[in-house]
Amino acid sequence: MSLEEIRARGLAIDPRTRAYLEPARLIWTSGCGETSEVVNPEGLLTGNGGQVTKEAPNACLLRHKGEAPAVLLDFGTELHGGIRIAIVEGRFPKPKRSVRIRIRFGESAMEAMSELGGQTNATNDHVSRDSIVDVGLLGGAEFGTTGFRFVRLDLLDEGEIELQSVQAVFVYRDMEYKGSFRCSDPLLNRIWETGAYTVHLNMQDYLWDGIKRDRMVWTGDMHPEVATISAVFGEHEIVPNSMDFKRDRSPLPMFMDMPTYSIWWLLVQHDWYWQHGNEAYLLEQRDYITGLLRELIGKVEPDGTINVYRPFLDWPASSNPTGVTAGVHALFVLGMQAGARLCLLLGEEETAVSCEVLERRLRENIPHHADSKQAAALQTLAGLMDPVEANRDVIAPNAPSGYSTFYGYYMLRARAEAGDIAGSLDSIRAYWGGMLELGATTFWEDFDVAWMEGAARIDELTPPGKIDVHGSYGGYCYKGYRHSLCHGWASGPTAWLSEYVLGIRPVEPGFSTVRIRPNLADLEWVEGTYPTPYGLIHVRHERAADGSIHTEYTVPAGITVVKG
Repeated sequence: MSLEEIRARGLAIDPRTRAYLEPARLIWTSGCGETSEVVNPEGLLTGNGGQVTKEAPNACLLRHKGEAPAVLLDFGTELHGGIRIAIVEGRFPKPKRSVRIRIRFGESAMEAMSELGGQTNATNDHVSRDSIVDVGLLGGAEFGTTGFRFVRLDLLDEGEIELQSVQAVFVYRDMEYKGSFRCSDPLLNRIWETGAYTVHLNMQDYLWDGIKRDRMVWTGDMHPEVATISAVFGEHEIVPNSMDFKRDRSPLPMFMDMPTYSIWWLLVQHDWYWQHGNEAYLLEQRDYITGLLRELIGKVEPDGTINVYRPFLDWPASSNPTGVTAGVHALFVLGMQAGARLCLLLGEEETAVSCEVLERRLRENIPHHADSKQAAALQTLAGLMDPVEANRDVIAPNAPSGYSTFYGYYMLRARAEAGDIAGSLDSIRAYWGGMLELGATTFWEDFDVAWMEGAARIDELTPPGKIDVHGSYGGYCYKGYRHSLCHGWASGPTAWLSEYVLGIRPVEPGFSTVRIRPNLADLEWVEGTYPTPYGLIHVRHERAADGSIHTEYTVPAGITVVKG
């Protein structure tokens, strides 16, 4: 069947690429003795490939004599996909053409060693990461679709096999990293790159929140992800496709999972247009935007209080309901601000006026932030709280204690509006750098710097006296090993470093006018690129001997630069 015939039948074509990756490291094997034996496990690191051959001198021998032999492999970095297993041959008490192998994927080494259920909350939710499969002898097969870095294999049938290779099947979108960021601090460079890679892995069929779980389109999660996509990849079809996916499955008066996430959908629409200036796409949203705004306006009582089911910011904020009330109030203000601007662009003046009227009413009775860093950050960005006061009294004290991976982006933005770039950089180093210190190659669904005390790295088996950080911590929906270690909403520093340190931000929709404002704090230099509809902006800032900042930049034709 030709490609044209396939398309005519309406079959979907996968936009992703597949690649095969050899293991980088052998972490562990089961003990060798009378009941179980693993011979030459290092042979799995030699690049034997996935094509089975009778001549496989580096094959690993797994011998089951009453107890399952096992190996634990590290592929060196978080991946999305599965594994390809190639077996040369086997010898068994009774003739066999296939053999049973248990496969356990893990985002941490300890997760790959875990059993389903129990106190560590290892699960097969959303996608199977622990399964028993049949693998043909003198053949190879692919198994699994999840987020992982580590794989444990156990031979379950009594007898022995020559295991030729175990390769990761890496499934991803093959895209150019157009944006870039480099500075005098290698840790910040690594953090920028890790945030970019975290979102890249979640750009699968649609823009997901996580590649292990939830593997779903959540519009709240999308906002920091989309900011990262704009800074790294530029305009990409996955964003409008994902936005339309949620719109079409949330017909009004239904909200997108919860009212606050429908507000995030509005904010993504606003920011996406401001970054890329795609007026044709924005016009497609006219009816839904105006209808959604009317629904949101109807949720505000005459006294300015908001009456919605399941008020939600992020999971860590849930323990402070007064702060959640304040944060939701600020989100409604942000939604009305964005809604008014979008409606004016769409020629919907009446709805724009309704948004402006409601915003003024919401400003008449501002709830107290209750010392919630999430709420104070949103109140700052909504213009409900003075940035310096919010930073001094709520966000900066004990930072990054109280940070969260999702709302950390907005805390950083609020601190930048207060002029505290130095404090923001210190928090980035301690918080997101803390995950890297524990062995992360992507950023996590949740993190608390207090977890670092006594914690083992996620790329090692937890030694005596140390804490398994993945299996021991987490709350709400992410307890223990259910916790996602690759979550796109945690990528905020990537967008923030490009926006506030490199200092590139659009003044007009689509970057027809751009402001370049360096904020180096303790850095000696910073340079990078930013993708726009006109092409790449190149910027370098360098501190001179007298402390002044020297800036060089090149911008494509069609862009006007505003400095400072």
